[in-house]
Amino acid sequence: MHGNKIHKKKYHFTNDLYVLLVVLHLFVGVGIFYIPLFSKLYFTIVCLYFIGKVLMSPTREKVMWVLFGCAYIAAAESLFRMTGGGLFYEFSKYYVILLVLMGMFFTGVANNSYPYFIYFILLVPAVLVASTTLGYDLNFRKSIAFVLSGPVCLGASALYCYDKKLTQEQLLQILACMSFPVLAMMVYLFLYNPSIKEVLNGTGSNFDASGGFGPNQVSSLLGLGMVVLTVRFFLKSPTIFLKVFNLVLLGLVSFRALVTFSRGGVITALMMIIGFLVVLYGTSSFKRRQQILGSLIILGVGIIITWGITTNQTDGMIENRYTNKNATGEEKEDISTGRVDLFEREFEGFLRHPFLGVGASGMKQVRLEEEGKIIASHNEVSRLFSEHGIFGILILLLLIITPLSYRNQHKGNMLFYSFLIFWFATINHSAMRIAAPGFIYGLSLLHITHEKKRTLPRKQLIEQ
Repeated sequence: MHGNKIHKKKYHFTNDLYVLLVVLHLFVGVGIFYIPLFSKLYFTIVCLYFIGKVLMSPTREKVMWVLFGCAYIAAAESLFRMTGGGLFYEFSKYYVILLVLMGMFFTGVANNSYPYFIYFILLVPAVLVASTTLGYDLNFRKSIAFVLSGPVCLGASALYCYDKKLTQEQLLQILACMSFPVLAMMVYLFLYNPSIKEVLNGTGSNFDASGGFGPNQVSSLLGLGMVVLTVRFFLKSPTIFLKVFNLVLLGLVSFRALVTFSRGGVITALMMIIGFLVVLYGTSSFKRRQQILGSLIILGVGIIITWGITTNQTDGMIENRYTNKNATGEEKEDISTGRVDLFEREFEGFLRHPFLGVGASGMKQVRLEEEGKIIASHNEVSRLFSEHGIFGILILLLLIITPLSYRNQHKGNMLFYSFLIFWFATINHSAMRIAAPGFIYGLSLLHITHEKKRTLPRKQLIEQ
């Protein structure tokens, strides 16, 4: 009985801490907007904090702190970019790589994670080809670092996460860690652009509504926040207060994601949420299913209200955007906003150089020569084919088959499909511009267990 009491107390404590950290981050968003150097200060404190925690914590806690740090920085990437807080543009990917390398140093990697060593070897030929083909207009080191920082971030995350044992509770804490910077960004966006109607300029992606920054990246991370808050709503909201609290946050984040007018992040989030709910419902008892259906109805009402407000604030433009119409309501010819054309061009690059590809960053060089301008790809899959040739096909197969075969043996990760969906959908509309798809791909390889923690008796002794 006494043990139960302690367990409940601990449980409420984690939710209280969550609420406290959420409120703190809402104020962080305000601070970043009103105080010029606050973003840089926030960035420095966060980066040093997680490195310190990884170095100082006991070995058994190091895995959690590595994953906390990676999750936080990956989710904060757009916020740091839009507010000039980060050291440099690609910093988040390098930070994730640094943390997982520190993690590997302390806790090693799993014996059977060798597919990801093969993955790294398969990336090498494209660099060798690029060293002979990139012209003077494209700085070799910068170009290679730009296109390979994402794939290396993914490989390092996958190597580190592979078969690491965590409880479901710990996984939910990692997700909560992602929600905090997204909520700070949401507040910043509301302050940066309080009135959507003032910045409406048709149905294209809206930079003004995205903090003056890339709507694609902003909507990807806001979409991630939507997923995390939905998971929290279903799994970690035992009281009415927490249900309402998380639902309101979800509504606000969803609104900001919608008004970026960048569909990729929102559609990806919806696919992830559906994936999560299907697994949750399928693995639940009859009684639990009734609760899930009840929560689903409340969530449905929240979605309808959010969509209604968004439609009102955008004068109906958001409906045109999602039904592929322009501002006047006429259907647009290209639903992909030029991405299909880019995909086809990259596939031509693959057909011309099927074995070794055109080399890392090579398609930029081709477009520079043929069109006189540098155009970056939005699609990592077509880029793999064109720049890596047959090795690109092997890389893609390895990245899809490895987690699926791992899932065959370990079915504990309720968010496995959601994580894979985020990775695959995001690299198809936003390439690997942000660290999140690479890191979240790694999370699909965690070994999630559902055993109760065995530290209760000791805590009980301390309590007494």
